Amino acid sequence: MAIVGLSWICCYLFGALPFGYTIGRLRGVNLFEVGSGNIGATNVGRVLGRKFGILVFVLDFLKGAIPVALVNPIPGLHTDIDLSPASIRVGAATSVFLGHLFPVYLGFRGGKGVATGAGAVAVLMPLPTLCAFGTWVICLFGWRMVSLASIAAVAALSLCRIAFTVHPFGKLELVTTAFCLIGSLFVAVKHRANIRRIRNGTETRIGDFVMRAIAVRSLHVLAIGFWFGGAGFFNFVAARSLFPSFESVVANSPSDRTAFIPIVPPGTSDEAKKKLASALAGAAVGPIFPQYYAMQLICGTIGIITAISWWNAEPMTRVHRWRVTVIGLALLTVIVGWWISSIVGELRLARFGPDPIAAKMANDAFTTWHFVSLGLSIVAVLLSGVALAMAGRMPNDPAAPAA
Repeated sequence: MAIVGLSWICCYLFGALPFGYTIGRLRGVNLFEVGSGNIGATNVGRVLGRKFGILVFVLDFLKGAIPVALVNPIPGLHTDIDLSPASIRVGAATSVFLGHLFPVYLGFRGGKGVATGAGAVAVLMPLPTLCAFGTWVICLFGWRMVSLASIAAVAALSLCRIAFTVHPFGKLELVTTAFCLIGSLFVAVKHRANIRRIRNGTETRIGDFVMRAIAVRSLHVLAIGFWFGGAGFFNFVAARSLFPSFESVVANSPSDRTAFIPIVPPGTSDEAKKKLASALAGAAVGPIFPQYYAMQLICGTIGIITAISWWNAEPMTRVHRWRVTVIGLALLTVIVGWWISSIVGELRLARFGPDPIAAKMANDAFTTWHFVSLGLSIVAVLLSGVALAMAGRMPNDPAAPAA
């Protein structure tokens, strides 16, 4: 335990290295007294220039990633102290993160932890980190506020951690999930002054440029178009043809579709064949659903982030606000539908249970919830189609009437 504790202390001292403050001092600037008063990459870029801001971000990112990547528990050590390797790595990540937030070298006045936290979680959770980074970039382009983009990114990190982990609160995953949630909360708390300025409309924005508006519009159209096209094809083409095809396969077995292997015993009733066809179709479609809902969630998130950036845009402000409402309703429909699909998946297994009464009840419930899930999916397709149609009217559209 002393070895583990010493490694965590070293991680804290490494995380407490104030790269931003040091670079500012080398340039003759006290970052505590200029700009936002923060020593992070954003304020460095604002005060010293973009290249120094990028340098500090990279250094702070590596400051979070290197200790977590290098912590390699001695074989058998974690069993002696009843700590898993994941717990030791999370302890290292926590130490380096707290070192950046509360550096001992500066009287515990540190940065806001976005870059350092990103480096730590990039090692612990690569996929959620990638999603969070994408959220940060999209929000920065859409809203031009680094603080708001950072808050949205940590929220996306927590959501993706929960969504993409099989048992995020299970025994093996709990410690990493807890670090993700608590770390995100710390980042939000450290941004409380920014949140006040955002609410008051006084938060600093990055400079605007022509390519930003083009990129935001392109992202919006691509996301909504992919959402409508993908969901529409799945619901109205793929799913409608999949189930009848399995009925045909079962009815004509053996055939080339079953490699001329009989899959139905002689004398099987038509009702049993129908159940088998339904089960096979469900087995084919079931693995698609997580990716299907994840695709919609990603596209809807990009769509609503870009749409919110036009909330007060002229002309056609009312159109832009209706756009946000439509996409928000569609996104809510997807979230509820994803939750219901998990219920449908559990009932799908229960309806083939050994107890005939329980199986009958599960089958009745499965039919009800399946139609609810299907209805929500169709509503999401229709709403995304409306949003795609509304994409024909964009801010600063040359074809739009003058304000």
